Amino acid sequence: MMNVSPTRPVHRTELLAAGAAVVSVVLWASAFVSIRSAGSAYSPGALALGRLLAGALALGVICLLRREGWPPRSAWRGIALSGVLWFGFYMVVLNWGEQQVDAGTAALVVNIGPILIALLGSRLLGDPMPPRLLAGMAVSFAGAVTVGLSMSGDGGSPVLGVVLCLLAAVGYAGGVVAQKPALGRASALQVTTFGCLVGAVVCLPFAGQLVRDAAEAPVSATLNMVYLGVFPTALAFTTWAYALARTTASRMGATTYAVPALVVVMSWLALGEVPGLLTLAGGVLCLAGVAVSRSRQRQRAERRTWGLRPQTPDLPEQTSVRK
Repeated sequence: MMNVSPTRPVHRTELLAAGAAVVSVVLWASAFVSIRSAGSAYSPGALALGRLLAGALALGVICLLRREGWPPRSAWRGIALSGVLWFGFYMVVLNWGEQQVDAGTAALVVNIGPILIALLGSRLLGDPMPPRLLAGMAVSFAGAVTVGLSMSGDGGSPVLGVVLCLLAAVGYAGGVVAQKPALGRASALQVTTFGCLVGAVVCLPFAGQLVRDAAEAPVSATLNMVYLGVFPTALAFTTWAYALARTTASRMGATTYAVPALVVVMSWLALGEVPGLLTLAGGVLCLAGVAVSRSRQRQRAERRTWGLRPQTPDLPEQTSVRK
């Protein structure tokens, strides 16, 4: 009688989670470039609303085909908060920021999000605050200041763009922390779909601007907006939630370190934008700070930090928790 190794389904789960994470990272990197392109024709709020409406439509169709019901009542608080902070506030502020700075710079600054997630987890969930986290936050902050100074020139608009990207990182981190309990009670598709709907409702005041911009925008800009809704929103947020529900948060967070590098390459190929040397140096400091804050963590500390619960004794720890 053949013995089936219990590690085989675990390995398959890890591979699926890794594949889903890669899909999310690549699509989120492309989002920075598409936002920069569409932002020339659409205002920040209008672009966010159009993106969310396209995403909600795509997700709604998938939910109907899969016969997904409403999330349980216990998941709605996390869904609502993540919808406001991540799908709503984050997207509007990021769109605004990318009208001031190039796509690569925006991605470099927003990628301090993993440190902010750890900070919020410590304050709101009672998670530990190790010295390496504090050191990493200091290094990343220095990097953000360097990016801001390198972009300042003679005016204040680029500095405003960096500040807006920092605010976007705060919204992203807050949305992730708020979403954690929801993913423990509802499916990834449910959490993403209804979070997207909440974000769309929050952005409804921009409906008039969306109509006016759409009437004047070139087809390429509108197609970029639809792309943002279907792929970096509907698909990437769902695959990200799927992956995060099947592996540890710090392992997933490490995958976001590739986003700025991908954005720089994509923006160079698609838009001809390459950040200056000082801007890149500041971005490297941002990433170095994130790396320092997440280095040499023991598995036990990682599990305690995120309050994970195993789905089965053999499966990786779950977290209820991406640009």
